[in-house]
Amino acid sequence: MNKIYLLLILISGSLSAQIKGVVKDSLTGNPIPYVNIWVENKNIGTTSEENGSFSIDLKNDSVLFFSALGYETKRLFSIKEIVFLKPKFFELNEVIIENPKFKEEIEVGNYETSGFRIGIGNINSAVFFKPDSIMLAHPFVKEIKFLTKSDIENAKIRIKILSVNTDYSPGESLLDDEIIVTVKKGKNKNTVNFSNYKFKIPVEGFFVSFEKLLIEENKYFFEFNYKDKNGKKVNHKSMSIEPELCFVPEEKDIVWQSSINGSWKKTSKQILDKPKSYENLLMRKYHDKYLIPSMLITLTN
Repeated sequence: MNKIYLLLILISGSLSAQIKGVVKDSLTGNPIPYVNIWVENKNIGTTSEENGSFSIDLKNDSVLFFSALGYETKRLFSIKEIVFLKPKFFELNEVIIENPKFKEEIEVGNYETSGFRIGIGNINSAVFFKPDSIMLAHPFVKEIKFLTKSDIENAKIRIKILSVNTDYSPGESLLDDEIIVTVKKGKNKNTVNFSNYKFKIPVEGFFVSFEKLLIEENKYFFEFNYKDKNGKKVNHKSMSIEPELCFVPEEKDIVWQSSINGSWKKTSKQILDKPKSYENLLMRKYHDKYLIPSMLITLTN
């Protein structure tokens, strides 16, 4: 199936400049990789590189936010060459440590290798899981398998397990570690081992989120041709952020999406104009369904 690209055209009526800098830990001075950086009230943002550096086109009156796992979110009215983030410190409650037995396993999710790639720019996806009695009898996450398709080699994507807010939207990360997955070029099954985390799913449920990293090594530049309204052939240059997830149809309303600023919204069903006219049965099965990342979670007791 052909790629579907969402092209964002940003029109600016005032002067802007490219701002460059580096994000560092305020205590150690070490660079912080993969920090989410966005303009207040705008769907404009970027991600810091592995060495903490970043660049972004910014209007003179813009406000920037910096957000990273384990650090306090920072709001800046003026940008300096070095941006320091303050580590978060948590008061720990009494914790009862449980070790998984790894004797029984179950699988939950919606995984198909026929899932197709959708190019959705810098949009992140999160899937809600509400544990039933069987899941609670196998409460430890052993691994997560998901499907990607990438036009470049060694593209990177971030996975998080998130809490559930009171309005059932995605909340904060339930793991302290960054989970960055490197995927191969082409269509690939990716498996992430969670055994070492000994993560026990909450009774109230959890989200698995996939976050795009807007870094230089994830950018893929390409060209395609189309005809304008006068029938003239036009060559268009564009860019995608790799890798893209592969999606499959889902009956349940359990998928949320957000831009880099973390503002989550529920997705809508896919409605095709004339679903019965499609000769391709694979395409027709997506009509009146939600799109969910092709993913499978293995749980153990």
